[in-house]
Amino acid sequence: MHRNYLASRCFVAAVFVAQLAGCVSLAPDYVRPASPVPSHYDSVTGASHAPADIVGWRSYFQDPQLQSLIALALQNNRDLGIALARVDEARAAYGIERSAQFPSIGAQAELERSRVPGDLNLTGKPLVANQYQVGLGMASWELDFWGHIRSLKDAALENYLASEAAQRAVRIDLIAQVATSYLILSELNERLFLAEQTLASRAESYRIFSRRVEVGSTSRLNLTQVAVLLTQAQSLVAQLEQERAAQVHRLTLLAGTEMDETTLRKRLSDVDAPRRLRAGAPSELLINRPDIIAAEHQLKAANANIGAARAAFFPRIALTASAGTASAELGGLFGNGSRAWTFSPVISLPLFDGGLRNSNLNLTTARHHIAVLNYEKSIQNAFRDVSDALSARMWLDYQVDIASTSLAVQLERARLSTLRYDNGSASFLDVLDAQRDLLTAQQQLVQLQRALSTSNVSLYAALGGATDEVPAADGKTVSTTDPDN
Repeated sequence: MHRNYLASRCFVAAVFVAQLAGCVSLAPDYVRPASPVPSHYDSVTGASHAPADIVGWRSYFQDPQLQSLIALALQNNRDLGIALARVDEARAAYGIERSAQFPSIGAQAELERSRVPGDLNLTGKPLVANQYQVGLGMASWELDFWGHIRSLKDAALENYLASEAAQRAVRIDLIAQVATSYLILSELNERLFLAEQTLASRAESYRIFSRRVEVGSTSRLNLTQVAVLLTQAQSLVAQLEQERAAQVHRLTLLAGTEMDETTLRKRLSDVDAPRRLRAGAPSELLINRPDIIAAEHQLKAANANIGAARAAFFPRIALTASAGTASAELGGLFGNGSRAWTFSPVISLPLFDGGLRNSNLNLTTARHHIAVLNYEKSIQNAFRDVSDALSARMWLDYQVDIASTSLAVQLERARLSTLRYDNGSASFLDVLDAQRDLLTAQQQLVQLQRALSTSNVSLYAALGGATDEVPAADGKTVSTTDPDN
């Protein structure tokens, strides 16, 4: 009885010491690297020093059709589904590492029946023996004096948080891709509308000039020049139809499901354009950009792995124990004096491993250095993304104004050249050039207007967007706070 009591007290003391030891970590103190970018964006881009005003995508993209497409993509897109599954994978891996902090206790029942030949026992006769045993057992449980298990758990937690941030990055990128593709499709719809109008007008001109040739009021040269304008419009319509079909296919892939193409005929002039955003300061990217957040979590994971590698140089202490009842007869399992227990602490320390532990520490240190560089590179890429989007928005604003003026001039030129030809004071070649340049100016203005809207989408994504709900593959909302839930 005294031995049982002593063993139990030793076991409780060991557990208590293990819990205290779990507070020790050999990982280096984490220090966030300095930001490798300027404290503000280039003033040439027109960036404001006011805080960034990014909002959720439902508030930012106000076009109803675009909102429905984004919602469809968030529910069905396969890339986002893979990212969500990777979050679940990392969460499960964290649970595995976390469980190593606690002992594994299980129940067991054992029957052992053996026969010993007579020449191997003192009686000289064969002996048949039975042994029955029932009890609870604890498998080899490491006492985490040096924080080895805790460091691995911390690394797994940071990897989980990194995967969750990476999932948000995929989500924001998907939203931006859908919005950009939708704007491009709307641009093609607008350009196709203008090209079809031009085609109808030139077809009518060809009919009129054909009639004039028949009555001898104009030359066949003029008719061929009108035919050139007609084939130019026909070629442009065919080209735009092909580009539009490819864009519909891209949107279908992003949405992850078939769409009703008849609902995708909205022209750019009818689309509610995204609103303009303030960029804020580059330091805000550290808390808004999910790819930077993911890179920092990966850096913290690499930091924790150094602690695990350092702990491998210290002795490993593990406990194995069991308690229960044992008897040679089944009916005596729970009788007086049938109690049985074992308690087996093990201390181990490799004396020679061919440099394995040193190499492992060097490996984790090198990976930590790589993680630092990746983190700094993520910040630099984010700074460039925002700067590019700001400069694109500023210069495209300027180009749209120029293109609008140019279109007005081309419209007047086409009107005057046609009037002069009708009065006989100019050749039809002037009309041909004016009509050709007018079509180009119309198409160019629509392209620039779409590019300007796209630059606002790019800025939204570059600033990190803003997370509304995070839908899972089954349409439910994913919790992004507690991995233990």
